Amino acid sequence: MNCAPEELLAFSIARLVGRAEHVAVGAASPIPATAMFFLAARDGGRPRVSLLQKREGNPFTEGSRELFDLAGQGRIDVFFLGGAQIDGEANINLVEAEGRRFPGSFGSAFMYPVVPRTILFREEHSRRALVPKVEFISARGDPQALVTGKAVFAWRKAKRRFRLESVHPGHTAGEVRAGTGFEYDTPAEVPATPAPDAAALALLRGPVAKAIAADYPEFARRVWG
Repeated sequence: MNCAPEELLAFSIARLVGRAEHVAVGAASPIPATAMFFLAARDGGRPRVSLLQKREGNPFTEGSRELFDLAGQGRIDVFFLGGAQIDGEANINLVEAEGRRFPGSFGSAFMYPVVPRTILFREEHSRRALVPKVEFISARGDPQALVTGKAVFAWRKAKRRFRLESVHPGHTAGEVRAGTGFEYDTPAEVPATPAPDAAALALLRGPVAKAIAADYPEFARRVWG
């Protein structure tokens, strides 16, 4: 059954998260938010999803300070980070790249090492985004995985190196290699990233789409009409 690229990415992130009690999602992360709403819809309200983008009833009444307090107390299990650049040592750059300035780190240097599971996410898969070495290290840590618009990578902490886990349908391992600026390990055979089945798509296109539309209306219209 055909699915939109955003649905595939959300489903891939949901599979990586699996079971968790409390997941926090940043302000500009509609695909990770979709993944977490999918898990909550499928698993009876678990995990608890704290969404910084939430327009009404934001769970963080004191803003980011409360988010940092919860993370420091070990009360957030999963968080998501991206960057203008991500390198092969899992460093991220949120400050400046190729002469362009970006909004800044916004506490990523704290969240990355403190939250037990951090998933790196970057929809763009190119040598501009996935670089040999970031120009500025905003944050460094040991992620669970890196998800891009073309592939899923696992992080091998002992080797401090990524390993290609799967390639999304419609792309190839060679294409991923050509579009990645850093070196990584590759298995002899690279599987395709599993796509959502009919039941998962029904959840995504029904209650999840409705929930996401409240906080990411433009994203919801683009993906689900």
